[in-house]
Amino acid sequence: MSSNNNNNNSDKQQSSETSKTNETQQSTVQDPNQLDALPQDDEQKLKAQDEASKKNETSEEKKGEAHIDVEDIALVQKYSRGPYSQKISKIEEEIKNLHKKVDGLSKKDSDTGLAPQRLWDLNSDNALMKKESALKVAKCTKIMEDEKYMIRVPQEGKYVVGLHKTLAPTDVEEDSRVGIETGYQSKSEIKLPLPPKLDPAVKMMEIAEVPDITYDDVGGCKEQIEQIRECVEWPLLYPERYSRLGINPPGGVLLYGPPGTGKTLTAKAVANKTDATFIRVIGTELVQRYIGEGARMVRDLFQMARQKKAAIMFFDEIDSIGGTRFGDNGTGGIEVQRTMLEIVNQLDGFSGRGNVKVLMATNRPDTLDPALTRPGRIDRKIEFGMPDLEARVHIFKIHASKLNKEKNIRFELLARLCPNTSGAEIRSVCTEAGMFAIRDRRKIVNEKDMLDSISKVIKGYKRFSSTANYMIFN
Repeated sequence: MSSNNNNNNSDKQQSSETSKTNETQQSTVQDPNQLDALPQDDEQKLKAQDEASKKNETSEEKKGEAHIDVEDIALVQKYSRGPYSQKISKIEEEIKNLHKKVDGLSKKDSDTGLAPQRLWDLNSDNALMKKESALKVAKCTKIMEDEKYMIRVPQEGKYVVGLHKTLAPTDVEEDSRVGIETGYQSKSEIKLPLPPKLDPAVKMMEIAEVPDITYDDVGGCKEQIEQIRECVEWPLLYPERYSRLGINPPGGVLLYGPPGTGKTLTAKAVANKTDATFIRVIGTELVQRYIGEGARMVRDLFQMARQKKAAIMFFDEIDSIGGTRFGDNGTGGIEVQRTMLEIVNQLDGFSGRGNVKVLMATNRPDTLDPALTRPGRIDRKIEFGMPDLEARVHIFKIHASKLNKEKNIRFELLARLCPNTSGAEIRSVCTEAGMFAIRDRRKIVNEKDMLDSISKVIKGYKRFSSTANYMIFN
């Protein structure tokens, strides 16, 4: 019985185990998603581990890296040169030098205006130079008939030559410089008219820029400005008015008066209005060391003025060379007289409707030579006197317009406090008023500054004024 029971129990256990294995097999067969889920988790874990290992490797590599310094580079260049490194470096230096030479030559071409070197034809240039001969500089002394000209070559003599086919008879004038071609195979002829030879000191007297002074900048000289415009400005701008009437406008104008009354300022305003070349000559510049130099400079001045379309010659301080002639002056006085006589001769050579007008200014009209101031040479004499009350107010407003000032300044009061003062002194008053404002560290000039400057300039410097002698003389 017992044996039967044991057999039954073993059979039950075997049946239970087989049932469990069947259930597990069914469960594994029924859930296929679980089989797929397991390898995906393993792949993600492997990827995360690989990324972490890579990050660790890169961090370790960065920690082990070190930047190369200049010294390390120098060591590498010194001890790691190949067998051809020196030759290569020499070739590189030669290439750099060639580049520099090319740049220099290209700059020369652009600066000098030459054509590029690839366009040069030296053989044809040499052949052309052999055909053309150098020109000699000569002076045409006389114009003869049949297009013949008498010329004088320095240190050779006089010749009668013809005119080149490329020139017209009007291109050559008497007393002009010309270039002549001479040779055994070719005939002598005038080939090129040359500009006149002028002294560099004379060229420096020409003012290149037109003065920026207008008639509005000249105060208290209304009548004088009208007279100057009739003599100088209108003949240059409207010459047909005078030719229609058959009259010659005044050729020269003398401006005289006390110093600082606006003579030079008015001359600059005329030059600005007419757009003419303004040539300013100070009398002392014509007094030279050697005999004949002053007269030659005067000739060059008038010759330069004739070449301009319109020119105004302004002789300032003409009394320094235009004084009355005396018997006993010595060598220096004779030279000054020669300079003055050359001015007189040049003034006679001008026509009334010419393109050159002459202005002269002086503080001492009584010392001028009568030959210089006679009608025909100096046709109009204009006096610039001391400004009156209305003129002084106008001058104050002109000079104060450039100042940063108060609006309630009484210019008429200031003009009454400055009797017998010139325009230059009034300008000095305005400048000194600005200096008072600068001393007080102010940005605006007030009336008190003007009053203080009047007491300083007009009353304080009165003993240095030279206008009293002039007024007594007149």
